[in-house]
Amino acid sequence: GVRTVCDDSCVRVDHSSYAARPAAIGSKVLVRIFERRIEIRDVQGALLRTHAKAERPGSVVLPADERVFNPSRETRLILGQAQEIGEHASRLCELMFAAEGRVGQRKLWGIVGLTKRYPAVCIDGACAQALAQGVYSYKHVKALAERLFADAMAAMDEASNMACAVHADTMALEGTLVQQHELIRQTDEYADLFTHAALVASAVVAKAMDEKAGGQA
Repeated sequence: GVRTVCDDSCVRVDHSSYAARPAAIGSKVLVRIFERRIEIRDVQGALLRTHAKAERPGSVVLPADERVFNPSRETRLILGQAQEIGEHASRLCELMFAAEGRVGQRKLWGIVGLTKRYPAVCIDGACAQALAQGVYSYKHVKALAERLFADAMAAMDEASNMACAVHADTMALEGTLVQQHELIRQTDEYADLFTHAALVASAVVAKAMDEKAGGQA
């Protein structure tokens, strides 16, 4: 079928990336998929590249000397979004791009895309831990963000339950329901509480990992 050469000079086939040079970035090519190999041809049918078919989805079949490391408009867009998340997310994405080039941008999109599911404070905290651990991986950042989010939500639930219990006792004594009672937190207060809970959870996880590393030393 017809494919477009991506920003990293590759074409995508079954979630894997294959070098397409000399085809230009943004050009159309024909891809023929066989049982054990793939062929990349220009639109006139001339053979450009032949690759052994990758066994694992997500594989990158691209020689090191063909990797593109100069930032593109897409690169700058991703790094800009990472900067909006926080300094740690920005640093991690910069390091990942420096190590892998444009072919690693799919992982960077994954990291900045976590904002659709988690608050920025959790993602930035996860990136901080990934940097400290030296594990520059989208899957690792995602797992850390999930953990921080769960810990922060648990802390919020505990604080909310305590506030509700005190509020209920107060209302029972007063015999009236006051919606603007001082113990009912406003929306911005809950946002501050969540941020604090996420930061505390991040610190707890980091401390636990440091203690574990110290015990193994």
